[in-house]
Amino acid sequence: MAFTHLHTHTEYSLLDGSNKIKEYVARVKELGMNSAAITDHGVMYGVIEFYKTCKAAEINPVIGCEVYVAPNSRLERETSHGEDRYYHLILLAENNRGYENLMKIVSIGFTEGYYYRPRVDFETLEKYHEGLICLSACLAGEIPRYIVRGFYEEAKAVALKYAECFGRDNFFLELQDHGIADQKIVNQQLIRMSQETGIGLVCTNDVHYTYADDVEAHDVLLCIQTGKKITDEDRMRYEGGQFYVKSEDEMRALFPYAQEAVDNTQKIADRCHVTIEFGNYKIPKYEVPEGYASAYEFLKALCDKGFEEKYTNNDSYTKEQCDAIYKDMEYELGIIEKMGFVEYILIVWDYINWAKTHDCWVGPGRGSGAGSRVCYCTGITNIDPVRYNLLFERFLNPERVSMPDIDVDFEYAERSRVIEYVTEKYGKDSVTQITTFGTMAARGVIKAVGKALDFPYAEMDRVAKMVPMELNITIDKALQMNPEFRSLYDGDARMHELIDMAKRLEGLPNHTSVHAAGVVIYPGVASDYVPLGRASDGTPTAEYNMIQLEELGLLKMDFLGLRTLTVIKDAVKNIKASRGIDVDIDHIDFNDKGTLDFIGSGRTEGVFQLESAGMQNFMKELKPQNFEDIVAGISLYRPGPMDFIPNYIKGKNNRDTITYVTPELEPILEPTYGCIVYQEQVMQIVQQLAGYTMGQADNIRRAMSKKKQYVIDAERQSFVYGDESRGIKGCVANGIDEKAANSIYDSMVDFAKYAFNKSHAAAYAVISVQTAWLKCYYPVEFMAALMTSVIDNSAKAAEYLLHCKEMGISVLPPDINVGQGEFTAEGDHVRYGLYAIKALGRPVIDKIIEERKIGGPYRTLQDFIERTAERDVNKRAIENLIKAGACDGLDGTRKQMTMVSASIVDQVVHQKKSTMSGQMSLFDLVSEEDKKGFEVQYPDVGEFPKEMLLGFEKEVLGIYLSGHPLEEYLEKIKKNATVNAMDFVREEETGNIKVMDNAHVVIGGMIAGKTVKFTRNNKAMAFLTIEDLTGSVEVIVFPKDYERFSSFLNEDEKVFVVGHATVEDEQNGKIICERIVPFDSVPREVWLQFATKEAYAAQESQLYAILHDSDGNDEVVIYVTSEKAVKRLGKHLTVHANTELLNRLTNFVGGKNVKVVEKNVEKKI
Repeated sequence: MAFTHLHTHTEYSLLDGSNKIKEYVARVKELGMNSAAITDHGVMYGVIEFYKTCKAAEINPVIGCEVYVAPNSRLERETSHGEDRYYHLILLAENNRGYENLMKIVSIGFTEGYYYRPRVDFETLEKYHEGLICLSACLAGEIPRYIVRGFYEEAKAVALKYAECFGRDNFFLELQDHGIADQKIVNQQLIRMSQETGIGLVCTNDVHYTYADDVEAHDVLLCIQTGKKITDEDRMRYEGGQFYVKSEDEMRALFPYAQEAVDNTQKIADRCHVTIEFGNYKIPKYEVPEGYASAYEFLKALCDKGFEEKYTNNDSYTKEQCDAIYKDMEYELGIIEKMGFVEYILIVWDYINWAKTHDCWVGPGRGSGAGSRVCYCTGITNIDPVRYNLLFERFLNPERVSMPDIDVDFEYAERSRVIEYVTEKYGKDSVTQITTFGTMAARGVIKAVGKALDFPYAEMDRVAKMVPMELNITIDKALQMNPEFRSLYDGDARMHELIDMAKRLEGLPNHTSVHAAGVVIYPGVASDYVPLGRASDGTPTAEYNMIQLEELGLLKMDFLGLRTLTVIKDAVKNIKASRGIDVDIDHIDFNDKGTLDFIGSGRTEGVFQLESAGMQNFMKELKPQNFEDIVAGISLYRPGPMDFIPNYIKGKNNRDTITYVTPELEPILEPTYGCIVYQEQVMQIVQQLAGYTMGQADNIRRAMSKKKQYVIDAERQSFVYGDESRGIKGCVANGIDEKAANSIYDSMVDFAKYAFNKSHAAAYAVISVQTAWLKCYYPVEFMAALMTSVIDNSAKAAEYLLHCKEMGISVLPPDINVGQGEFTAEGDHVRYGLYAIKALGRPVIDKIIEERKIGGPYRTLQDFIERTAERDVNKRAIENLIKAGACDGLDGTRKQMTMVSASIVDQVVHQKKSTMSGQMSLFDLVSEEDKKGFEVQYPDVGEFPKEMLLGFEKEVLGIYLSGHPLEEYLEKIKKNATVNAMDFVREEETGNIKVMDNAHVVIGGMIAGKTVKFTRNNKAMAFLTIEDLTGSVEVIVFPKDYERFSSFLNEDEKVFVVGHATVEDEQNGKIICERIVPFDSVPREVWLQFATKEAYAAQESQLYAILHDSDGNDEVVIYVTSEKAVKRLGKHLTVHANTELLNRLTNFVGGKNVKVVEKNVEKKI
């Protein structure tokens, strides 16, 4: 007989599985087994990968899951505690019906029974038992639990219940032996139970890792996932080292007394055959409005209507051109119908149309969809594919049937409304989002393993940094690329062991999240097609990843949230509100010279795709002359294509330098000055020079971009010489020299690796130009909208506040009498948004504004409190409004209002209570005029000091608004700092960071926060937050430096930090401190000027007397004008160049003869 593993956890048992699917299947094959099972904890995340890997290795995949079964109802909570919240149970799919039922059961665990774990109950199992084989599971199963506690009869009753539910031949009692004492007891009783009931036995090994020597790496994984260290006593562990993929011989040796249990594993596996279908599209039906016979007829009508508006009535096109475009559109419609995607297009059109008619702005398009005339005419995209030479076959290739991919940008805040609409239209059971997996990448896994093994942070940071910051980098690649890393690995036994362990865990998924944009619409109930998981907010998610869902033929859409669309929308509204002008942003001139010159100036903070420092510099160099330059700029400014930027700019600035290998290239490459920039150009070259169809051209483009070398090599022959069987004429037959053709092909292969999708770049360039146009012509309205978009991000708000100042735009404080919730344009100023004030909440602000509209402006603080007392405006809200400066227009200073606000609230509340109880006060009997005499009087205390006012603003707004504590030190910071805090922040759009990893840096700012921690050696270290005028950055001070500089590390201390940058994947950068220099310790020199040598000699003794009275570290330098001689008085006569000393010296030698020169902080003191 043979043996099959039927109880196996893969890497997708996220907490405790390190058994990688590829290694597991390879190991099973190596051991001579013909089948293998997957039974992850409560989930089916790995099923598709497992199925495909098994099929490729000619192993029979047994699809299963170790489900969690609630003791009573899955809907009950806290019916039992601890380990009795749920029991384990193994379910295996015997056939496709079983696979469908397994998906149902797993889905119900998440959607209905989730409580600590995804739980099902016996009712669920009874309903969906068909096609499933059930095993009684490990010691955490219900039957073993009863046995361990001595309740044999209860255990037997449960076994009979399951046998009746699944059928006698479909339920087995599971024997396991990992050297655990309780298993010996359980196994004896299970054999007895089998003899008494006739229920079959099966033996399994509870596999959690692949090889026996993975035991230590698996133990480290448990530590990583539970946040423990290997040395911790009280932690999760798998004792005994037996949880690996064992051979048949090992399993038979473990169970000499139950050989039939070993045989039964193969019998079960032989019964299990599930077929998963790929590539059969499952597009939901679109309900066509009345009056249309079919979906195609409705789509054609939409196209015709849009064509008339966008082409027929467009003076830019002649009738002949329109006729040709219409013919192309009909061709596209034919392809869409033939490929079966009519309803796909209509579904996308429908939700885009809904968004546009419900005040949710939609982007002009993204991805290859912008190349379709059908998409443009229906309004799915908003960029003319004809004008910008975008290609339909890049979107839908008639020679390679694959699901179209139309991703849509919606304004960020409104995206959820569109998803709600789709969910409502197609049914909440038929729409889900998509699960994604975070994995342990090279640097991260080294650090995580080091932390679990209790290595010092600094050491692990240094080792992790040896792994290059490169896409798809692995530890093995890093060992080849970095000799220092290799040397450490080969020469340090501790590190060798740690890195080997990290390699075993590298790439394992360690958490799930929800795909940022992906939404799946199913033709029916989602759990009929995929197993469902659960997002943190409880919404259902498909357990299969995005690529797997597409392979299964399901309709996956990307609903992306784009903050910039909200900025454009708000800017247009601001222009209407402040100037009364209606701006049609979709019909501005995209070749407007003023806008293009503005982009070329590099002042593009806040401009979509052009905001980063690198892109600003590129735009200054490029000096775009037309919209096509912006499209090309967006395409080129990426790793790889950046290398071609100098050639592009050279060709643009001097067209005489452009050469073409053959004249046929000129019309294709002329818009990009002789450079191949776009994928579409590769397609045009092979089509026009070698006679490929556009479909064939897209296939070769795809092979080149995916670096499929065997296809690239095979196609060279066809490109140069032709291929009669495929109707390809070839370059040589078209009169192009053989050498030139090969040269062109080489260039295409080189460029195609990096070439960008022009359709996508053009669509995004539309948004770039729109935002630049708004900023150029309506800067105040644009900046108000931009700041509203980051109203909850104080770091970004601080950056844009600084930018407003650079633009000469004043930002006024929030104001309860004139301000709105959002930032608004007020003449040439931006008014700060009231929503930005912390701890108030939008409903409270809305009520304050509503009351102002009803009763007019607030006259005094008392008037404000009386009118808003019943609108949930409490003491803290009023205090925060005062601190933010929102009450500055009332009748007191911030200090006065802060001191009396609480007593006014108490008085108003008391008065309201008296009124409610029917009591009258003296206040009710006097006239409105006389009432003013009864209002609370302000104490004569003046205003808070400037620093305190700024501190309050920072407290309640998150930024300094009316000034900054560091403003007076601006010159000092500019002179010494090499970076600012914003250089350490990842850019939102690109994910890039300006500062380079390990770069030497100096930053100047104030210590805004400090956390002291102790190492395992009980030495203190600190984590500082250093804040400058642009934002804040974290600084790590290790023990030896903390000891040296701890006296300077006080909150609000103004210091320079000298150190080096540390940049991690997907995180903002930090600084590792090497030295701290307080602002007032920056070395200075006091220069004293004398006309002649004699003049100095005559006053020398008096001068020395003045200098001796001052004690400090600042050096004194004498300069004699007549001889241009310099004399340094040296370290023995240093002074403290404070105001007192400088006044005395000014009186002694005259103000124009005294100068203080600040030295650079890098010159160590």
